[in-house]
Amino acid sequence: MELFSRLKVDSHEQIMFFREQVSQLRAIVAIHDTTLGPAIGGVRMKEYPDEDGAVEDALRLSKSMTYKAAGAGLDFGGGQTVIMGDPKKDKSESLFRALGRFIDSLGGRYIAAEGVGTGFNDMDFIRMETKYVVGIPSSRGGSDDPSPVCATGVMRGLEACRAFVTGSDDLAGVKVAVQGVGRVGRILVGRLTERGAAVTIADIDPGATERVTSEYDVTVVSPDDIYAVECDIFCPCALGGIINDQTIKQLKCRIVAGAANSQLEDEKHGDVLHKRGILYAPDYIINAGGLINVADEIYGYDKQRAMRKTGAIKEVLTSILLSARDEGISTHQAADRFAERRIEQVGMVRRTYVSS
Repeated sequence: MELFSRLKVDSHEQIMFFREQVSQLRAIVAIHDTTLGPAIGGVRMKEYPDEDGAVEDALRLSKSMTYKAAGAGLDFGGGQTVIMGDPKKDKSESLFRALGRFIDSLGGRYIAAEGVGTGFNDMDFIRMETKYVVGIPSSRGGSDDPSPVCATGVMRGLEACRAFVTGSDDLAGVKVAVQGVGRVGRILVGRLTERGAAVTIADIDPGATERVTSEYDVTVVSPDDIYAVECDIFCPCALGGIINDQTIKQLKCRIVAGAANSQLEDEKHGDVLHKRGILYAPDYIINAGGLINVADEIYGYDKQRAMRKTGAIKEVLTSILLSARDEGISTHQAADRFAERRIEQVGMVRRTYVSS
């Protein structure tokens, strides 16, 4: 990979590589844009086939965080940490504390949060070495697991999409196919069934589906079959890139809206959904509740404030859907314009010199 050329593609500011011998830490931190404020973003721990794949993940996710923070009205830029390793075998206190020391050396340009393969207990180890981390336990002044708040935002987004398509945000009788029933997906299933929705689920982890079926009346299909389920809403809550050339032609839904990050494998797939008449809720708008929740820790965590901001996702998403319709563009393009407009406007304001 020609690194500087790759950074130029999406106007990334910085990428850093960290290694610590004792803990065997191999980490990459990417900072996309700090116009609105310090970069904030998750810590993902995952096995990668090669280093280029890890770099690409860090760059892609950090850009997404810039847009997510801007779309959510937060004064943060986008960043991302990727740890190369198996989260089931390679985690240790020393690994996360070593990462914490590296993050601290950045002087606040990047604030870490939990991500795929990490949790708030891991953030607690990072917190032992730096104050630049959020998503920590309440015992340390944090907000604990952000999944319930993220699920709240997704539910508000589902209501917005349903109302946009049918004129009513009532979810009773609505058929929803949920792909991935981990922390957020499992909560969503519970809330959807409470609202009277008919839910079909799939997950690559049989244990996850067993936990959900023991609690809720749902239908289970295989991970490969979830795309072709006839439903009103296809709700991706697993990993990214699941809307692609192979899966998009299988979809039998009216709406795609869920908690997963980077759902479109490529921007062209957003255009394909648009042409097929399938309403897509841009992922970084509908799933911003988790970020809103942990970012609130910076100001001294207030759950009511975080929930109020998360509730506004419904209005923000509705505004984007209306803009897309009025301008005759796809919803992911309308969301990008919404986020970019805020970055540009706030960036212009911050050109004014203020004496310290």
